[in-house]
Parts: sequence; structure tokens; C-alpha cells
Amino acid sequence: MIQDVNVKALKKNAFRYSKVRGETASRVRVPGGLISARSMARIVEIAEEFGTGEIFLTNRQGVEIPGIKLEDMPKVNEKLQLIIEDTKINQKDTSDGYLASGTRNIVACPGKRLCPFGCYDTTAFAQRMDREIFPNNRHVKVAFTGCSNDCAHVALNDFGVIGMTEPQYDPARCIGCGQCVEWCRRRSVKALEMVNGKVVRNEDRCIGCGVCVVYCPTRAWTRSSEHYFRLKILGRTGKQNPRLAEDWLRWVDEESIVKIVKNTYAFIEEYIDEGAPEGKEHIGYIVDRVGFDEFCKWALKDVVLPEKCQRASRVYWGGKRYDRDNDLR
Repeated sequence: MIQDVNVKALKKNAFRYSKVRGETASRVRVPGGLISARSMARIVEIAEEFGTGEIFLTNRQGVEIPGIKLEDMPKVNEKLQLIIEDTKINQKDTSDGYLASGTRNIVACPGKRLCPFGCYDTTAFAQRMDREIFPNNRHVKVAFTGCSNDCAHVALNDFGVIGMTEPQYDPARCIGCGQCVEWCRRRSVKALEMVNGKVVRNEDRCIGCGVCVVYCPTRAWTRSSEHYFRLKILGRTGKQNPRLAEDWLRWVDEESIVKIVKNTYAFIEEYIDEGAPEGKEHIGYIVDRVGFDEFCKWALKDVVLPEKCQRASRVYWGGKRYDRDNDLR
């Protein structure tokens, strides 16, 4: 239904265009999926005072407050300010609400704050990334998961960050029980074997999941003090050609990932199709158009990858392609 409203400005202010005439929904940003109980109570207050009294939890761990009257948007923005400050969103003190909506809420599993398999603090990294790249109106999705179980489904994102650890083995603590070998076989990639009563790790096969650390009863296996990551790139949903992200870097460090993601925004500004609706074009479509080598040149600018890092020189994506030029009947 046509309404006398600037839809573009509405969306950039992080409000959803509603099918109900005269109404909208406020999108509350929750980087890494962690929000204080106090801020959640404030969301409830806004929903009860200005909305329908309901709250919608989004697929990207954000919160939407539906049923807000368009004329109440300024009042809601004022109420949102305390939530913006509490969640440490990177924008100046303002009563105008969120200053952008293009960079989607950053997703993270609970990571090592809760999960025994988590190799790093996913929430802290997600919150740092949010501060680095928000506010921005470009359509980018970033997700973090603590280990290769991938509970956060990072392969559906433009950038998927998977935690890794380089298992540290102390043979003096090993009693040769074989627990680590058995669980690596059952829950991972069979990277361990017993040789003369001690455990040997196949470094080429190991994916750094930390299963051996979790199941070792004597702490012969421990996580490395250094944090490593596997970076998957350019997954996407959508109508034209949905596809899963593919591995690009393994055993990469946090600083390199932050620089790569920030550099990609510059790449988008250089090559985005200016005719794209609302300035939204999946990064993958841009890479398909200008070439993977050009993307790498921009993404890796001023990035010094650690010596341990393994890089795929070429990445190939699958996905369903709908050929509309041929008669498929």
C-alpha cells in the first residue's frame, strides 16, 4: 500500500517498512547477540508504550519492535539512545536513533564464554568488528562461531569467522588412554593416532577444533595461547544464486581479519553497481563481475598474514544458478 513516507530514510534509520499502513518496526542492533537485562527491559518498555506489546527476535540475533506509529519514531529514537550507549554502538551521542542499517547485525555463537568447545571469545570479537564497520549502509553480513561445529551458520554470510586452536601436547602428562584419539575420530577429522603409547597429531589434517583438549582427562592437550581463525568468504542467501561461503584463509589472526573486512568496504565503494536497489549488492556479485584477483588485491591491502596462515589462491563457489535465457520446460 502506497504511503506518503520516505522509505529509504526510514530504512536507513533502522526502521522496517511495514505492510500495515502508518506503522513501522524498530530494529534494535545487538552485536554478537549479547545484550544486558537492563537494555532488554528498555526494549520491553518501548514495545509496550509505542508498539503492540510484542517483540520479534530476528534470525541475525537482533530485536524488532513492531507496531510503532510513524509519528512516534522520534520518541522511540530518544528511548533507543540508552540502549545504543549500553550496547556500545559506534556512533556519537544522538537522539536520532541508529544512523545506518546496511551492515547487518553481527552474529556470534556464545563461544568460550559458555561453550567448552569455543576456541575464543566470539562476543568480544563480534563487538569489536561492529565498532570497526558500523555505521555503514552497505549490505554486508559477518558472523562468528567458536569452533568448526559452526553453530552460528557462518557459511551463509559474506564473512564467516571460525575459531581454531593449535593443540599443545605435553607427553609427560599423557597416560596413553586414547581418549583424544577416539574423540577426534568420532567428532572431528581423525587427525590423531597412537604411536608407541604416545599421541601423534597430523598437522596437515588437523582443523584446530580443540576436541582433543576437551576430552583429555589429564590436560596433556591444551589450547594454544595464540588465537587462530578460519575465514570463509562470500556466502549468501537470495533469489538469484544462493551459495555457501568457501574457505579462503586458515590459521589467520584477528588483526588480519579486521583489516580484510574493512578493506572490503573500500572495494565495494569502488565497484558497486550504482543502479543496485537501495545501494544493496551482495559482495559476491561484485566479485563475480570484476574478478576474484581484483577482490584479493583490495582485501589484502596492507595486510601482513602470519607465517602460519594458509591461503587458497583460488576460491570456487557452488550454488544454484537459474538460467533464465533457456527454456527449462
